Amino acid sequence: MTTFERLKAATPASWRAYTDHDFVRQMGDGSLSQDAFRHYLVQDYLFLIHFARAYALAVYKGRNLADMRAAAAGISAILDVEMKLHLKLCGEWGLSPEEIEAAPEARATMAYTRFVLDTGLRGDLLDLHVALSPCIIGYAEIGMALVNVAGGVDEKNPYAVWIKEYSGTEYQEIAEAARANLDRLAADSLTEARFPKLAVIFDQATRLEADFWQMGLDRAL
Repeated sequence: MTTFERLKAATPASWRAYTDHDFVRQMGDGSLSQDAFRHYLVQDYLFLIHFARAYALAVYKGRNLADMRAAAAGISAILDVEMKLHLKLCGEWGLSPEEIEAAPEARATMAYTRFVLDTGLRGDLLDLHVALSPCIIGYAEIGMALVNVAGGVDEKNPYAVWIKEYSGTEYQEIAEAARANLDRLAADSLTEARFPKLAVIFDQATRLEADFWQMGLDRAL
């Protein structure tokens, strides 16, 4: 079992709440409020700015070139893949780059991003990558799950582009690299005594991911 699968197995309720959230299911069947998705897009863009900073922190915390290259790849994945997708999607939904960057951060955005940065500042590289993993790897798993939902990638589904992006080969390879990097770090510094502490970090990050989805739904109420 990979390190990521072990962490998921240790936190099943939080993982289900995140990956099977109403926001996710409504994206899959196309019933999600457009206002909820638009708000999510703006906040996720702001969220990714902070996640790029977290990967920059991982470069600084790197103990060797392999650590630093893995973190640099994470920065590239955010800046060159995810943020471009978000700008494209936001443009299709009538949101300009200037409007997005001027938007105030929601509490859910601040809570999650600062948690990740604080975890990285207080802990080591493994702590930081565990905190990052529900996002980068979780989105890949959610994307693949929604591909198999009836109508998920149908052209009539306004969220099909999002689903295709996160289920696509490019993003799946990014997530696979994150899994491998987590295993590499764990092989070097994970002990059985330490695992419960990492599971707490993973659980907290996963619950904050679910709160991020809920933020979008609450906007539409």
